[in-house]
Amino acid sequence: MLTASQLLSTINSHLANLTYKRPPYQLYAPIEYALSLGGKRIRPVFLLMAYNLYKEDIEKALSVATGIEMYHNYTLLHDDLMDRSDLRRGKATVHKVWDDNAAILSGDTMLVLAYQYMADCPTEYLKSIIDLFSITALEICEGQQLDVEFENRNDVTEEEYLEMIRLKTAVLLAASFKIGAMMANASEFDKEALYNFGIEIGLAFQLQDDLLDVYGDSAQFGKRIGGDILCNKKTYLLITALKQANESQREELEKWLNATSYDELTKINSVTTIYNQIGVKELCESKIKEHYATALTYFAKLSVEKVKKQELIKTVESLMRRNV
Repeated sequence: MLTASQLLSTINSHLANLTYKRPPYQLYAPIEYALSLGGKRIRPVFLLMAYNLYKEDIEKALSVATGIEMYHNYTLLHDDLMDRSDLRRGKATVHKVWDDNAAILSGDTMLVLAYQYMADCPTEYLKSIIDLFSITALEICEGQQLDVEFENRNDVTEEEYLEMIRLKTAVLLAASFKIGAMMANASEFDKEALYNFGIEIGLAFQLQDDLLDVYGDSAQFGKRIGGDILCNKKTYLLITALKQANESQREELEKWLNATSYDELTKINSVTTIYNQIGVKELCESKIKEHYATALTYFAKLSVEKVKKQELIKTVESLMRRNV
């Protein structure tokens, strides 16, 4: 079983060697730039790790892993544009280096390329992989739309939020695991167990991101602390705080949600103080543990030798231990 770092190195080397010779250059330059920004490459690593649970020749799964990473980066180009984000992984986003049109058109091109890479798989797996990839892509759009709609609502429920992050975040992780297993000709039971494992891990990861945005170390988290508070993002923390708040706490939260002019640090500190009073951090940590524990029950059911499972679990555990 290869380690996550070995698989990451393989993927990075493969992505670095991709070239696009077709004109016009300005269509493909943003794609090369976006892929050069790096990142953890969690999705292709998970795909290859799932494949490697059953087979050793990971080179046969590299193309579909590339498709997953290409698709993920396509969503980032469009997300950054929709959010008007200036930075991605510490570097200027595509719409800042080029313009809005480049982020849209080069992003669309990445989606087409993702399908081309996904289709470069053995014929016997082609339809099932493309079917899963397509429904996953649709679900991610549905999750993004829900996230946009939540911006104008202060009554989002926990159940609605968990469904949104399942669609927007978890399904692509789940599909990565399942596609890797499909490529390796795993049993139907194992494929479904890995998919459900991915869903629960994805939910735990996103809840952890919510937590880190308020309570993390900005240097290690890679983002500004309090960004979600400043943009009134409906995270698990805010939704829970609005639900658990007493009258005065709710009035204070709603004041900050409706404020159009404010000192940013004051807003972050004021909202965080209410979170601390209510105990939102502990409630979120409990929810993360709940989903992670459920994930492990699915993983334990795999018909794979325990020694082969260790590297994947070690990788997931290391991601769950990000500084909070």
